[in-house]
Amino acid sequence: MRYFDKDIQEGIFTLKKAKRYGILWLASFAAMTLILVSNNLGIMWVGMETTTLVTAFLICTLATKASIEGMWKYLIVCSVGIALAFMGTLIFAAATYKFQTDVSGGGVFWTQLKAHAGLLDPKLAQIGFLFIFVGYGTKAGLSPMHTWLPDAHSQAPSPVSAVFSGFMLNAALYCIMRYTSLIKLVPGNETLSRDLFLIFGTLSIIVATAFILSQHDLKRMLAYSSIEHTGIITIALAMGPLGVFAALFHTLNQSVCKSLGFFSAGRLGQIYGSYDMREMRGALRLSPLWGGGLLGSLLALIGIAPFALFMSELLIVKAAIATNLIWVLVIFLLGGCIIFASVLKRVIGMVYGTPPVLDFKPCRSSITDIFVVVFSLGLLLVLGLWMPNGLHEILCRAASIIEGVDVANTVCVK
Repeated sequence: MRYFDKDIQEGIFTLKKAKRYGILWLASFAAMTLILVSNNLGIMWVGMETTTLVTAFLICTLATKASIEGMWKYLIVCSVGIALAFMGTLIFAAATYKFQTDVSGGGVFWTQLKAHAGLLDPKLAQIGFLFIFVGYGTKAGLSPMHTWLPDAHSQAPSPVSAVFSGFMLNAALYCIMRYTSLIKLVPGNETLSRDLFLIFGTLSIIVATAFILSQHDLKRMLAYSSIEHTGIITIALAMGPLGVFAALFHTLNQSVCKSLGFFSAGRLGQIYGSYDMREMRGALRLSPLWGGGLLGSLLALIGIAPFALFMSELLIVKAAIATNLIWVLVIFLLGGCIIFASVLKRVIGMVYGTPPVLDFKPCRSSITDIFVVVFSLGLLLVLGLWMPNGLHEILCRAASIIEGVDVANTVCVK
C-alpha cells in the first residue's frame, strides 16, 4: 500500500476505500486466473466478463472526474467487445452440431473442440471466430478497438495500470490464441487467423506510433506502448512456428517491463505531482531507484540490447524474413525506429538535468521497492542473455499447441 501513502495522509484513501480496493484487486486476479485455467470456453468468457466488471471500479479508486470518465469509457467499450465475444462463443458452439451429440458434455470444452475441429461447420466457425477476434481483441487493446485503453491506463492508480498491461491484455490475447489453435484445423479456414493477425497487428503498430509521437503524459505514452506491443505480439502470431514462439516470449518480456514502467511512472508522478514529461526533470537525482527503474524499463521497451525485448523482437524479424512477410517487417521496423527516437528523446529529458523544487520531500525507498526494480531489470537482462531450458521447453510446448506442429524442432534459441 506504499503507493497510497500520500493519499492516506491527506485522508483521500480511507479505510473503506482500502477495503474495497483489496476486495476488487483479489477478485480481478481470481477472474484472470479463471480465464487461464478454464477448459470450458463459456466459463473462460465468464472470467473475462468478470474482469471488466471488477477492474472498472479499480480505475476510479480515487474518484476524480477524469478517472470516472475513463472508467465509463472502459466499461462501455469493453462491454460491447465482451458481448461480441459472447456471440462468437455461441456461434462457435453451434458449429459443433455434427459431433456434439456423440461427445459427453457437449462441444464447449476446448479439449473436445481440439479433438474434433475437423468436424466443425466451416462457415459457422468462420463467423464465430470473427466475432471472437473482435470481441476479445477489444479487451486486448488492438486498434481500432483500443479507444478505452489510453484513458483507463492513464487515470487508474499505477498498480492497476500495471495489472492491465502486464496481465489483463495478455489474458484477452490468450483467449484469441485458444480459438486460433482451433480455427486452423477447420477446413477452409486455415489462414483466417493469420490474415486477421496481420491486419490488426500492423494497424495497432501504426496507430501507436502516431500517438506516441504527440504524447506528453507519461502514463498515456506507456498506454500507447501497450497497444504497440500488443500489435507486435499479434503480427508475430502470424509468422509460423518461430513467430509464435517469439510472440509468447515477447508477451512475457513486455509484461515484466511494462509493470515496472507503470510502477516507476506512478511513484515519480507522485513525487513530481504531475505526469507531464516536460515537467519531470532530473529523475535520477531526485529518486535514483524509481528514476533508474523508469530509465531501464523505457530503454527495454524500445528494444535496447541486451534486454529480453531486444531478443524477442530479433526473433520476430527472423520469423518475418523466414515467412517472406517483408511488408510487415518494414512497418514493424519503421514504427520501431520512430518510437525509439521519440521515446529516447523524452527519456533523456526526464532522467537527467536539474530537478525542479518540490513542495515535499520524497519518502525513502523500502526493501519492497528495491526488490521490484532490481528483480524486474535483472530478469529482463538475464532473459536477454540466456534462456533457461525449462522456459524454452514451456514456450515450445505452448507454441506447438497454437501452431499445430512440433515447434521444438524448428526453434532453437537457448
